[in-house]
Amino acid sequence: MQFHVRHRTTYRYDRPVEYSAQALRLTPRREERQRTLSWIIQAPGRRSEQIDAHGNVTHLLTVERPHTEIEIVVSGTIEVTGSEERMPHEGAVPPLAYLAPTTLTASDGAIAALARRALGNAPVTRERLYDLAALVRESVRYRPGATRVEDSAAAVLARGEGVCQDQAHVFIACCRTARVPARYVSGYLCTADDGATASHAWADAWLPESRCWIGIDVTHLEPAGRRHCRLAVGRDYLDAAPVRGVRRGGGQEIMEVDVKVMHVEQ
Repeated sequence: MQFHVRHRTTYRYDRPVEYSAQALRLTPRREERQRTLSWIIQAPGRRSEQIDAHGNVTHLLTVERPHTEIEIVVSGTIEVTGSEERMPHEGAVPPLAYLAPTTLTASDGAIAALARRALGNAPVTRERLYDLAALVRESVRYRPGATRVEDSAAAVLARGEGVCQDQAHVFIACCRTARVPARYVSGYLCTADDGATASHAWADAWLPESRCWIGIDVTHLEPAGRRHCRLAVGRDYLDAAPVRGVRRGGGQEIMEVDVKVMHVEQ
């Protein structure tokens, strides 16, 4: 499947920013299952590219002159040819490193109980991981605007509602509690209704017996397959955020994001 993406992020400030540095994870990962046919990043300032420890294409954007607005636009066409069933491991961070909890994925009693309900003490299989995904989806109803990006998995589960990022965090927290390495994935989803659910998040879980990752879209309770384009992976959202940075000055900040994903007929 081929699809075209246009992703615009705009930051506006009520006072001039003297200096800003942004880490951009807005370029599709270089993996066998997907191929970037064209990709352009438009942004002010200087950019340098590197591959981070998780295997993500990362650009460091620095703007060293006073500014009250930054607009970052990426656009291009991607071809996804495979599913996320049985993906090999890539990147310098070993799979077992994704067992470590983070602030956003730390466990508590409720998360541990949820993991036990789905996974129990038996060997973890693909089917049991989908049982867990179904339980998380049932326990955290999808509701836009219900949470903030800094809300932890424990807080989200207690509230019982959230967005795709939150459902992925709860799933990851449950996996790690059960000693299953899991990681966060940010990317794009191409739907039948072009642009309806474009920017998206899901999770990878590691199957030790098969020595591979499987991608699970908790929100839609389906394999992350040909409709899913992977931008970045990490321990949680903070490792894989499309744009994340620091600045000096600027006062109050307003951020606007517009993402459109359209299927390309072949």
